[in-house]
Amino acid sequence: IVAQTIISTHTHTESRERITPCLILLHYTFALNWTCHLLFGLLMAVDSLRAIRVQDMLLEIKEDLESIASSYLDTPVLTVHQTISDVRGSYYQEKTVFLRCTVNSNPPARFIWKRGSMLIEQSKDNGVDIYEPLYTQGETKVLKLKNLRPKDLADYTCQVSVRNVCNIEDKSVTFRLTNATAPPMIRLSVDDAVVVDPGQDVVLTCEVIAGFPSPNVTWTRYPGPLPLSAQVRGRSLTLRAVTPSDAGFYNCTAVNNVGNPARKNVNLVVRTMNNLTFQITPDSNKDSETIQMGRDLKLSCHVDATPQDKVNYTWYKNGALIYNSDNLILLRSDPDMAPGTSSLEIVDMKFRDLATYSCVANFPGSRVPELRVDVNISQNSVSPPVLTVPPGSQVVSVREGGVAELLCMIVDGKPRPPVLWSRTEKDLLMPSGQPVVETPDGRLRLRNVTRDMMGAYRCQTAPYNGLNIKRREAQVQLNVQYSPILDPVFQDVRSRNSQMVTLRCTILRANPPRLTDIRWYRNGEIIRMPMPDLKETPELKFKLEPLNNGSYECRVSNYAGTSSCTFNVSAKPYNAEFYFDTPNPVRILKGNNYSYNLQWTQKDPEATDRIIGYWINVRKNKLNQLVKQIDLRGKEPEKGVLMTYTIPDLQIPVSYEVRLSPITTFSTGDYVTRIIQYSEPYTYPRPTDHVCGFEDDRICGFSQDRSDNFDWTRQNHLTQNPKRSANTGPDTDRSGTKEGFYMYIEASQPRVQGEKARLMSPLFNETLYRGPKGSGRMPYCVSFYYHMKGKHIGALNVILRVRSIASVDSMVWSKSGPQGPDWKKAFFDVSPSGPFQIVFEGIRGSSFEGDIAIDDVSITTGKCKQENTVASAGKTGKIERRDVKIGSLCRDVSGHRTAVGEGRHDGSNLKRSGVSVVISSLFLQTHSTRINICLILVRILETNIAKNHYSRLILSQKQTNHYSRLILSCPGTYWHQVSQGHIVNSCLTIRPFPSLLILLCASFI
Repeated sequence: IVAQTIISTHTHTESRERITPCLILLHYTFALNWTCHLLFGLLMAVDSLRAIRVQDMLLEIKEDLESIASSYLDTPVLTVHQTISDVRGSYYQEKTVFLRCTVNSNPPARFIWKRGSMLIEQSKDNGVDIYEPLYTQGETKVLKLKNLRPKDLADYTCQVSVRNVCNIEDKSVTFRLTNATAPPMIRLSVDDAVVVDPGQDVVLTCEVIAGFPSPNVTWTRYPGPLPLSAQVRGRSLTLRAVTPSDAGFYNCTAVNNVGNPARKNVNLVVRTMNNLTFQITPDSNKDSETIQMGRDLKLSCHVDATPQDKVNYTWYKNGALIYNSDNLILLRSDPDMAPGTSSLEIVDMKFRDLATYSCVANFPGSRVPELRVDVNISQNSVSPPVLTVPPGSQVVSVREGGVAELLCMIVDGKPRPPVLWSRTEKDLLMPSGQPVVETPDGRLRLRNVTRDMMGAYRCQTAPYNGLNIKRREAQVQLNVQYSPILDPVFQDVRSRNSQMVTLRCTILRANPPRLTDIRWYRNGEIIRMPMPDLKETPELKFKLEPLNNGSYECRVSNYAGTSSCTFNVSAKPYNAEFYFDTPNPVRILKGNNYSYNLQWTQKDPEATDRIIGYWINVRKNKLNQLVKQIDLRGKEPEKGVLMTYTIPDLQIPVSYEVRLSPITTFSTGDYVTRIIQYSEPYTYPRPTDHVCGFEDDRICGFSQDRSDNFDWTRQNHLTQNPKRSANTGPDTDRSGTKEGFYMYIEASQPRVQGEKARLMSPLFNETLYRGPKGSGRMPYCVSFYYHMKGKHIGALNVILRVRSIASVDSMVWSKSGPQGPDWKKAFFDVSPSGPFQIVFEGIRGSSFEGDIAIDDVSITTGKCKQENTVASAGKTGKIERRDVKIGSLCRDVSGHRTAVGEGRHDGSNLKRSGVSVVISSLFLQTHSTRINICLILVRILETNIAKNHYSRLILSQKQTNHYSRLILSCPGTYWHQVSQGHIVNSCLTIRPFPSLLILLCASFI
């Protein structure tokens, strides 16, 4: 990969701000999504941060660390829950108490329970049970007291710890459990709903009637917080001079951490009344739009009020109160109208019914002012409205950013209703964000018009404050004019000298589309040229010379305005682009100096004149330390090919600023700058350090994979968490010392099954080697110790990652399930085809007893040497007991299987004394249907056996009653074929049975 992010990692407690320098170094060959890895592996997009500043390639990110996974430990919350159950009928009852402790923290907290000052251990007290509830992620622990005993009435403490991360101290909470412990109960001094007038004072009291310890009472409001005028005194809430904005649900909550909190709600309603409207509905059965004698007529009245159902409507005729009669019918709530609408129906209208009708709306017994509307009913006072758009106003044109006025006039009709405006497209809202806008006179004024507002607008008569008949409507088209939209807005054009350059300015959209002018400028001065065709795409062609480099601008105009395309035309070469993934660029020199291997690529080297060299400038504290021209000696840069220069004689541990610029025959390119920093060079494995025991905090150049789920952890016996999970993980390192370190994965919460942690070795630059049979791949021996103790062990995989154009992973070793309490050694050979890394992948098992550890990792050139573990048994003829690995199968990624396990060989099948046969190890490996049994070492421990004597090792396959005996013979310690099977390089190949049992025995000829 040719892009990497270097971050200065800081660990902080929450609620503190810090400016974190995140230096992002980019190589041009890859398009990147600009992101920054923050604390604890959190990936956060740059544009989501609260404040950023970019200057000189330094990206400063300012963020409240509470919003990015910082280290913290909140105060725990301890709640108590009690249950009482009948046992054996109703003779006696059992009381069970659950103490639930919850805390928010990062990293996950460990819990400790105490009764008084004594630690509670589940294994030592049958009356308690400690567990984690379902559907929690390690933030909750429950202490269950079964069948409450007298000694259980005590003080209980829940102590939480994040193991002193960021110097965060442990926190605790204590609860006193007594016989009087009871959950809270409350009642309110008012009803569930309280209706008041604006300006009144309201007092709400929450009375506690039960609960021990004494509950704490709080008041809240939904929606929103308590009003600023609210006063809480004790258990009472007082609201002074309430307004409609104070309305809502007020909640009283009593908490004493016993049982569930007690809650009561009060709905506070503040009376409001506004917007009284009326409707005149002619006889709907006759489809009439006018008032006619002998037909029915309905007058309706509606007011927007809170509460709507408490509004009282009163009707008057010429000032006299109306009562129900044969031809005047009052409807308190008209089912044909909107809810809360009152109607007066006039049946078989007569001349005596022509009058002024009044509708009055009020709240009985309230100080809210009443509202009144008068409707004059006569033959000449009511007529249908006529809606029209004035001539020349059907289409309104306006420039973008201007003011537009849309007109839709009611020229006739009594009474004249308001005009409602909306967009003709169903899904589009009005510029105000509302679906409908009401105008009293039909004039819709739009300010700061944008092209998004362009389109058709509908105007309609409102169904209220006039005749309730078929709505009249019309349309007005809004046309927004804007200057041409061009592409490109800016373009950097590079070319060789004496070559033709074509600049093209494409017109994407324009309104109006007809252009009025096209002009070209160079460095601000107009270029004299014939008037271009306004219907063609603007183009400018010219031959690039050293004197006509510069800024070219194409200005395109229409009646709405002018837009421009800008081109920066130059024969200067593109800048170089640093490569930041150079493996181990530092080399130590004499005299406390170092050199730095600087690498870069040249962006588009063929775009301009030939690059003949580079200027390099090395500065310390803004003072030049080195200014030099790098001569390419006729070698032309190629696109994507790394170029190298070693900067000598740099002082340890000083950092330097390096500036690099390409040079052509005619010009010099722009400088590109980077900072080089001293870091201790590390070539793994070191000649004097073939084994990495992770004793140094730099862990031998190993690194964590950022694409996994969690990380490996370095620790030893002295840094172990004393509260760690029992029955899993090593107590010491591989050598058995408490001070020795190792790497391990922690399987406790919040880890879940299947999550992976990957630890990557440094990058090895694989090279070909020459042997007696020609060139070939260099073999490497990988060896390490692993520890996989615990009933929930997942898997440990070793992956060979070969890096080329893309990384290729292949699994070369794997182990899963519990492997016993001891450290075990594994080793194997790899022959990578390119630069490679060894990746240790730990996979979390089904639960928390699944810690996996590795130690003493070695990656050396050459094939692994088989270890000789034979111990001489002397001349007594006795056989020393040895473990023989013949165990269970596990699959690797290539389809092969490696048998590793435990077996015993005690020499009981020897036919003749005086011969000792010790098998140090046996590997079983299947390729498809064959098993290769490799006898690593078999030695006859008898000094008086002549070299022409032979021993015979008999291997028997047993499946049910079927036996096949394979006999091998060896002179001294070297095997060769005697009868069945085929042996090559001390390996016997046989056909396996579905169930294979290997029996080992030895005899002497």
